[in-house]
Amino acid sequence: MSFHNAQNIEVLNQSVSELGRDINVSFEFFPPNSPAMTSTLWESINRLKALDPKFVSVTYGANSGTRDLTHNIIKQIKHETGLIAAPHLTCIDANRQELKQIATDYWDNGIRNIVALRGDLPPGLNQPDMYAADLVGLLKEVNDFDISVAAYPEVHPEAKNAQADLLALKDKIDAGADRAISQFFFDTESFLRFRDRCAAVGIDKEIVPGILPVSNYKTLCKFSKLTNVKVPNWMHSQFEGLDNDQATRNLVGASIAIDQVKVLSREGVKDFHFYTLNRADLTYAICHTLGVRPK
Repeated sequence: MSFHNAQNIEVLNQSVSELGRDINVSFEFFPPNSPAMTSTLWESINRLKALDPKFVSVTYGANSGTRDLTHNIIKQIKHETGLIAAPHLTCIDANRQELKQIATDYWDNGIRNIVALRGDLPPGLNQPDMYAADLVGLLKEVNDFDISVAAYPEVHPEAKNAQADLLALKDKIDAGADRAISQFFFDTESFLRFRDRCAAVGIDKEIVPGILPVSNYKTLCKFSKLTNVKVPNWMHSQFEGLDNDQATRNLVGASIAIDQVKVLSREGVKDFHFYTLNRADLTYAICHTLGVRPK
C-alpha cells in the first residue's frame, strides 16, 4: 500500500469516528416475556444509556397485558435511569376514553414522549375505528406530548399505493406529530427519495431513519417480506455462507449499519433510531465506531 493510500484511509477512519459530534441516537426496546429476557433488557438499557440517547422507546403488542408491561417498564426507565422514555401506544385495542386515561396517567408520571401508532389489525377487522392521525390528535387534546409517528420509505404493506401512504403520513404530521421514525430499510437511496417526496407534499418535520443492525439474516429475510422491506441482492452475497457463524454475521451487520449512517449523515441526517432487539452489543459497537461514546 502506498503512503498516499494509507493517508486516505487514515483520514476516512478519522472522519467516521468523528461523526458522533454531529449526530444523535435513540434506541428501541420491546417488553420482555421471561425473567431471563428481563435481565437482558436491563443490561442493554444500562449499557446504552451511557451513550446519552435522545430518547428510548418501548414497543408493545395489541393487547392490554403487554401494554401494562410497557407502561411499567417506561416508568422504571424514567425513574431509574433518567432517560427520556417514550412508550408505543396504539389505538386498535382501546377506545377514546381508555386512550385518554392512559395518556393522562403517562403525563402524571412525567412521561412526555409517545410513539403513536395505529397498530396491527386483529383477524377479521378490516376497518379500524381510529387511525394514527386520530390518536395524535387525541394525545394533543390531553396534553402537549412530544409525539413520534411511523413512516414507511418502501410503503406500508396495507397502503393502496405510495402516494396514499405518503398522504397518510402528512395527516399524522398535520394532526400534531413532532417527527416520523422510519421503518428499517437497507436501500439508502429509497430513504433519501422518500425524504424528498415528503418535502414535496409539505411535510416539514424530521424524518428519522430507523436502523436495524442485522445479526440473524434468515430471520430478517422472513420479516422483511411481512413488512415490505427490500433486502438488496448485495446483502444476500455478504451474508452467504454465514448461517453457522454468528461472530462474522455480527461484523457484517455492523458494517452495513455503519455505512448507512455515514451516507445519510453526509446527506444532512442528524438523528438515527436504532432497533436494538434488546441486545446492546451490536448497537453499542456501531455507535462507538461512529464516535457516539460516553460523555
